[in-house]
Amino acid sequence: MAHQPRAAAEAPLLAKPDAAVPAPAAKRNKYPFFCAALASMTSVLTGYNVAVMSGAQIFMAEDLGISDAQVEVLSGVINLYSLAGALLAGWTSDRLGRRLTIVLANVLFLAGPLVMALAGGYGALMVGRFIAGIAVGYDFVIAPIYAAEISPASSRGLLTSVPEIFNNTGVMLSYVSNLAFSGLPPHLAWRVMFAAGAVPPVFLAAGTLTMPESPRWLVMKGRVTEAKSVLHRTSDTPAEAERRLLEIEDVVSGGGQGNGSSSSAWKEAAAKPGVRRVLAMVLTLQFFQQASGIDSVVLYGPRILAAAGVASNTSLLSLNILFGVAKAGSVLIAMALVDRAGRRPLLLASTGGMAASLLLVGSLFAAASAGGTELGGAAAVSAASVAAVVAYVVFFSMGLGPMAWVYSSEILPLRLRGQGAGLGTAMNRTMCAVVIMTFITLYKAVTMAGAFYLYAAISAAAFVFVYACLPETRGRSLEDMEELFHTK
Repeated sequence: MAHQPRAAAEAPLLAKPDAAVPAPAAKRNKYPFFCAALASMTSVLTGYNVAVMSGAQIFMAEDLGISDAQVEVLSGVINLYSLAGALLAGWTSDRLGRRLTIVLANVLFLAGPLVMALAGGYGALMVGRFIAGIAVGYDFVIAPIYAAEISPASSRGLLTSVPEIFNNTGVMLSYVSNLAFSGLPPHLAWRVMFAAGAVPPVFLAAGTLTMPESPRWLVMKGRVTEAKSVLHRTSDTPAEAERRLLEIEDVVSGGGQGNGSSSSAWKEAAAKPGVRRVLAMVLTLQFFQQASGIDSVVLYGPRILAAAGVASNTSLLSLNILFGVAKAGSVLIAMALVDRAGRRPLLLASTGGMAASLLLVGSLFAAASAGGTELGGAAAVSAASVAAVVAYVVFFSMGLGPMAWVYSSEILPLRLRGQGAGLGTAMNRTMCAVVIMTFITLYKAVTMAGAFYLYAAISAAAFVFVYACLPETRGRSLEDMEELFHTK
């Protein structure tokens, strides 16, 4: 779609310098993948800290006697706490740099799980969730921004998806931890589950210091020589490095230095229809990513499985790992196709598949409930319901899950990228908290079938939004986005 005219216009420029030797242009630089992967490993900790409550809540309730209402709060409040981190991340990353912001997130990821593991009651648990929540907010903002800014256009979609694959890996590892430590006495099982998440941050913080700083941040700070060096290390060709530098300097000199006052940047955003449109697209995309209910499965998989007729804790936690594997593995589909098929086709296939899967899940629960017991009577229906939930998770993770972050991070103008990403993350985390903190209450009020019918309707609305409002961005430079969306 929109990328085709650009490709046609650039073809002569790419062909002139070395038309006889096309191979170097086709060869991709592996160094930015290393940088994006290392920066994004912090997202493993985000996934782990958010989802470890899925299995830990079983033993916490037994040990500390916490109620369902307290389980809802502890499971979801980390996302509300992450709002502070998300809103601070833009300010911190614009002043300290993307790299030191990632180090700060790792320090908080060390402290939060330790407080949780040592907690003696509900109040201390809330403190631990608060610290971990700040870290989650930082990570959700800075990991995709760094990946987008370090990447050449040829692989930006792939590399910006890296934080999502690591986040889902963290979710899967938390489920493995739930099962692995479930054999311990209840008063130790949930504490060890949280404590296991405090080890990796030490090594990740040290590793982050070996990465180069974002070239766009360096230009914003007037450190052009350093930015040029980083661009030559992270671009596919020297010519591309020079072109990326010129594009960044053009955006910065056009009024997007990023080191001015944030209030002036937001005043400009309010005055420009193109910027307002981009912010609305980011907020709406992040709303749909969470409002479609994915974290009801991530945090309450064992409860859904129990409603589907699965009985023992071991079976519940084992099948929960299946959800984690499906969620993490399906992101690989997105990573393989995002720079080939494009963002828009993946988003359409994802939201359409989610709506259909959720409709099937709701119908299975409704049919079984009408037959007498909530899916407990028929093994075939029970197996079908589990398969339908897995299908929902797969469709989410191959599109809307990673693409919400990819698309949001690349369409925001440079001068508002840090703060705009923070605002999008705030929307994402707010809706995540709403879903998690209301799911038990929701399914008790409208039945499990009613809850999934609601999520199916929201997914269908997301499909309409993507179809009507989101143009394709594949193959465009970050600076070129400002022309596409009229934000320059």
